[in-house]
Amino acid sequence: MTDDLLLQVRDLKTHFFTDTGVVRAVDGVSFDIKRGEIVGMLGESGCGKSVTGYSILHLINAPGKIVGGEILFRRGENDVIDLLKYDPRSDAMRQIRGRDISMVFQEPMTALDPLFTVGDQVAEALLVHEKLSKAAAQKAAVELLDRVRMPEPQKAVEKYPHQLSGGMRQRVVIALALACRPKLLIADEPTTALDVTTEAQILELMRDLQEELGMAILFITHDLGIIAEMADSAVVMYLGNVVEHGDIKSLFNAPKHPYTQALYESIPKLGEGRLERLQTISGAVPSPNNLPKGCKFHPRCSYFMPGVCDAALPPLYQIEPEHEARCYLYDGVHHGV
Repeated sequence: MTDDLLLQVRDLKTHFFTDTGVVRAVDGVSFDIKRGEIVGMLGESGCGKSVTGYSILHLINAPGKIVGGEILFRRGENDVIDLLKYDPRSDAMRQIRGRDISMVFQEPMTALDPLFTVGDQVAEALLVHEKLSKAAAQKAAVELLDRVRMPEPQKAVEKYPHQLSGGMRQRVVIALALACRPKLLIADEPTTALDVTTEAQILELMRDLQEELGMAILFITHDLGIIAEMADSAVVMYLGNVVEHGDIKSLFNAPKHPYTQALYESIPKLGEGRLERLQTISGAVPSPNNLPKGCKFHPRCSYFMPGVCDAALPPLYQIEPEHEARCYLYDGVHHGV
């Protein structure tokens, strides 16, 4: 239902104008996020996932530029705004960042300022957006660090980022993002640099906080296991395009796009012998300056149909009410996979 929609991305295009040509990092991406929903965004490195997340918050720096599309954010029942209408440096956009939409960045050491204590950095978001006094903001910073299960939060607020472990720094970044109880949290590969045990703790923390606060999450990752554990639905991207999206059950039980199928087949399976060879996706992601015509996945696809797949980019075909795939195998002429 429309009332449930929080964010609608429509035909988003973010290009990078380099000396060697135009890189179409995001080239016509559309998807929805409902209130309280966790949407996974999946794909190999270089497929445009992080650029999509940064585009939503207007955090694209030169030579990049958002060249088209709409990002409709519903702050209230009758309060719908197109984020792309705002100047990225405007006070209005700064108020949206942190208060309404927050981001957990991939590498906490680059997200945190090494010259300030973590307490000061968490408190700053409350000083700017909530207009708290300095004493109240510092007290709230301790409470936020306690909420994200930081050991000894009263002592942690006095420490600098380099004095904390990777898992602790990530908890600080999550506390920063949640300081103003945002409606949408964008998590950009938040567990990539963490060990398996710490990763499990962070994922459990994010899931618990999402349920507690009722916020929506756009979870960007290359890990299908995390998507299966965390998300309600998923968007699969390849070279700047959405190639498949649907609810998690449909996507994992019956993936339709050959790229999604190849990603799924490349996951190690429990019960297989140690001598079983791990499946890989043939070929490599093409250079962004020399993209193939037609379906961008066709040079790596075992279902490639000459004269069809290399002629024009296929549209998204609806397979089920909540499941679409960008593949000519579902155009009603050719047989599905």
